[in-house]
Amino acid sequence: MIWDRKHECMDREELQALQLERLKETLHRVYRRVPYYRRLFDAHGVVPEDLHTLEDIQKFPFTTKAALRDNYPYGLFAVPLKEVVRLHASSGTTGKPIVVGYTRRDLETWSELVARIVTQAGVISEDVVQITFGYGLFTGAFGLHYGLERVGATIVPASVGNSEKQIMLMKDFGTTVLVGTPSYVLHLGETARSMGIDPTGLKVRLGLFGAEAWSEEMRRELEKMWGMKATDNYGLSEVMGPGVCGECTVAPGMHIAEDHFLVEIVDPETGEALDYGREGEVVITTLTKEACPVIRYRTRDISVINPEPCPCGRTTARLRRIAGRTDDMLIISGVNVFPSQIESVLMEIKGVSPHYQIVVDKKGYLDYLEVQVEMTEEAFTGSFKDLEALEEKIRRRLQAVLSISPRVRLLEPHSIERSQGKAKRVIDRRPKKQ
Repeated sequence: MIWDRKHECMDREELQALQLERLKETLHRVYRRVPYYRRLFDAHGVVPEDLHTLEDIQKFPFTTKAALRDNYPYGLFAVPLKEVVRLHASSGTTGKPIVVGYTRRDLETWSELVARIVTQAGVISEDVVQITFGYGLFTGAFGLHYGLERVGATIVPASVGNSEKQIMLMKDFGTTVLVGTPSYVLHLGETARSMGIDPTGLKVRLGLFGAEAWSEEMRRELEKMWGMKATDNYGLSEVMGPGVCGECTVAPGMHIAEDHFLVEIVDPETGEALDYGREGEVVITTLTKEACPVIRYRTRDISVINPEPCPCGRTTARLRRIAGRTDDMLIISGVNVFPSQIESVLMEIKGVSPHYQIVVDKKGYLDYLEVQVEMTEEAFTGSFKDLEALEEKIRRRLQAVLSISPRVRLLEPHSIERSQGKAKRVIDRRPKKQ
C-alpha cells in the first residue's frame, strides 16, 4: 500500500524539478530571515542566486550541530515565535540542547510523512500500536503518534519504562505493532519470558524501530524473539524527527521523502560530494520546513543512497540503513572500529545474547579494547573449559573483522544494565585530549 502515490511515485525528472524549486525558495528564505545563514553565506561568498541546479547546493556551506547549539534557543528560527506551535529538543547531555520549532504547517507535513513510512512498513487502520518511546521533548514519540493516528491506527501511548506493565498492555489491548528502540524491545521480550509469557504468543506482528543504529543480525534476533517483521525508519530532530525515510516491505533500503528533503552523501573527511553507491556521511537540507529550515546539515550518520526505482512502485531514492556514526567510530591503535561491526559478529555466535558493551581504555601508550557480552541461559553451564572455548571463538571472529585482537569478557545473563531508551554501547575511559 502507498500512502501518497502522487509524490512517492513521481517521475524522477518531475521530482528533481520540484526539489530545485523548493530549494531555491528555502535558500532565499533563510538568507532573508535567519541572520546566522546570511552571515554564513556571506563569509563563503555565496548568495541564493548562485543556485541554478541541484548540484549547485555543493557551493553552499554545511550546517553543523555546533551551529545549532551556539544559536540556542531560537537563533535559527525563520519565523516569529508567535507562529511556532510546538518545540522539541535534544537531550542536551553534552551541553545546551538543540531546540527545533514547528509551525502548524510543519506539524501537518510531519504527520503526513510519518503516515508514509508507517504505511510502507505495513501498518493499517485496524492495527493497535503501542509506542514505547519516551514522550516529552524527544521527537520520536510524538512524531510517530500523530502519523499513526493519521492512518487511523489505535494508539497506546505507553511511553518508556514499567516493562511488566508494557507486557500486560500488549496482552490485554491486543497490541499488533510495537514502536521503540531495538534494544528496549529486546528487553521487553526478556521481561515477557520472565513473566512466563512467550512473546511469539502475543499478537505483535510488526515492529517500527529507530533512534539507534542496529544491525541486520539484531533484526533477525528481534524477529525470532517476537515472531514479527522488524522494520527500520530514520529521522533526526535537527531536520524534523521520524519521517525522513523508512523501509517498505519489498526491497532493502529506506525510501527518502525527497519532495521534502534533499539528501547528499559526502566524504566525512573532505566534505566532497560522493556519487550514488559510495558510502559516506549523510547530509540533509530541508525543503519545506517553515520554522527552522536547515541547509546541508551534517548528520554524522554513515550510509549509501540507491536511486533505482523499487519493486514496490515507489520511485524515491533509498537510503541504506545507517551503518554507524562518524562520531561513534572508535580509533583503536590507528584502526577504525564501528560498534555495529562488533554487534554483527556477536549476533552470529550461538551462546551469546544481544546485550553487550564495548570498553576502551589505555595501557601505557597503547589503546585497549574489551568486549563484554552476556551469555544466554543455555550456554551458562559453569564449565571453565566451555567458557574459554566460547571466549576464544568470539575473539577470533572479532579479530577477523576488526583486524585487531580485543579482549573478550563473558558475563552472566542479565548482568548488563538494560536501557529504556537508546542503548549505551560504548564506554571510553581514555583520557580526553586537551
